[in-house]
Amino acid sequence: MSDDPPHPDTAAGPVVQLDLREPHRHRVQVTLHLTPRSLRTELRLPAWTPGSYLIRDHVRNLEGLEVVQGEARVVPTRLSEACWRLSLTRLDPLVIRYDLQATELSVRTCHLSADHGFLALAGVVLEATGERWNPHRLELRLPESWQAFLPLPAAGDGAWVAADYDRLIDAPLEAGPHPCHPFSVAGVPHRWVTWGGDLPGEDPAWLADVERIALACCRLMGESAPASDGYLFVLHLLEAGFGGLEHDHASVLQYGRRALAGPGGRRKLLQLVAHEYLHQWNVRRLKPAELTPLDYGRATIVPGLWFAEGVTSYLDLLLPLAAGVGTEADLLEDLGADLSRYRLTPGRRVQGLRQSAEEAWVKLYRQDASSADSQISYYLKGAVVALVLDLHLRRHGSSLGVVLRALWRSHGAAGRGYTNADLVNAFADRAPDLAELLPHWLESTDDPDLDAYLADLGLALRPTPAREPFFGWQLEEPASGMLRLKRVHRDGPAERACLQAGDELLALDDLRLRTPEDLAMALAMATAAAERQVLYARDGRVRTTRLVPDPPATAGWQLVIDPDLDGPHTRDNRQRWLSLLP
Repeated sequence: MSDDPPHPDTAAGPVVQLDLREPHRHRVQVTLHLTPRSLRTELRLPAWTPGSYLIRDHVRNLEGLEVVQGEARVVPTRLSEACWRLSLTRLDPLVIRYDLQATELSVRTCHLSADHGFLALAGVVLEATGERWNPHRLELRLPESWQAFLPLPAAGDGAWVAADYDRLIDAPLEAGPHPCHPFSVAGVPHRWVTWGGDLPGEDPAWLADVERIALACCRLMGESAPASDGYLFVLHLLEAGFGGLEHDHASVLQYGRRALAGPGGRRKLLQLVAHEYLHQWNVRRLKPAELTPLDYGRATIVPGLWFAEGVTSYLDLLLPLAAGVGTEADLLEDLGADLSRYRLTPGRRVQGLRQSAEEAWVKLYRQDASSADSQISYYLKGAVVALVLDLHLRRHGSSLGVVLRALWRSHGAAGRGYTNADLVNAFADRAPDLAELLPHWLESTDDPDLDAYLADLGLALRPTPAREPFFGWQLEEPASGMLRLKRVHRDGPAERACLQAGDELLALDDLRLRTPEDLAMALAMATAAAERQVLYARDGRVRTTRLVPDPPATAGWQLVIDPDLDGPHTRDNRQRWLSLLP
């Protein structure tokens, strides 16, 4: 492939050739043909994948960069970890070659194996000086029997053309001998591709349910059709996993086969579909001002991520029900689980919602043993605040959907990025007191009065008490017959006893510990305020400490219909809320 000439019709922009014909080597051969526009041309590889706010340093996977102009080799000068300068004497065409290691299986990186190839092109294609807004042609060399799936217009000769560099690297590339199922949403062509199975083939109702959810998204946004003129779903169906990444014209999903077969597995996958599909509007086209345009080389602080992800995380629970593929009981169970998880996260008392969004690059995607005590996800708290905003607006005869549609018209459809002030103003236009309330909810670590808002719907959170005293620790998954502490709760009994994450529990009082069952039996013998002796190992040395557990804490909360609150008015409120009606 490295000797293939560029296509004659592509003089206006670069030609990108990707060779995946040796998937067992887990390396992609890349050849880039371009005519330089400056004698001082720079080549850059993005440091992160848009939609996933973490500097990933994709350049760590790049090998053997070489540049040739005619018969002469051009030696690149490295300016930074992911940027090279070419000092040229003439503007003749260049051929740039390099390999990429593709061994990281996620929705935001690259993975090439004998079964398939997945490329997040932000980690693959170099950007050349002056070429960002020019067309890029993509040519692929694939193993026999493989085909490529990507959301780009076909060139008609087996290649694809992207309007510019941004459109190219926003196009996820899945390749392999996979089944592809076409369907349409409001007349717009869609495709569903699965690696690791054939979900639509195994579940005949699947595509119809996905279509219903897509149409519910359109209705929510006040549109008769999707924002994309052609949409691709890619599902990686793995033994275990969960995640998704949005694109302008595609979604890439990861999900576990065991989870799919388990209770509620199908509906949770449909919620993931709803989440990523709604991103077609919220964050991809209705986007924070800080992401217009994207800076691929550095972390960009985006205070509005609470809206982009939190609002979407809240609505992805309601959309299946509004689409007719879920039940009220399912929604109460899933929303209740999120609200319980929120209340069980002590980090919400440390980190505010806006701060969570601003620190996404250094905290949310870099979890450690103390994360739950020091931070709160802007997905999770953002969803809680979105729920409160929705119910507050309903007291004023409006709803979250009304505000979302107004922002779509004023900013998204107009191609204008929004600021945090724009968001506050949009909410205050429907409920003036939100001009003060919303900034407080964003900046402070106070909980909104969730119970009062849920009461408007006849709902209540009921605590489930724990059965055992609280020891303030969490175990790693058992391995090699050892019981190790994964987390020690801040200000909890285990921390007061000087235990820390990584310690191995050996015995509690005179009972030897080898399995979680051993520990459960030993803990069952504890009573509140009873001092216990813990034998543990740290750094190869055996130690002892005295631990006094706290009384049993709340194990979780369930969201239920409260008979004392349930009446004609609250039932009407609840039904309108469930239907996403104001």
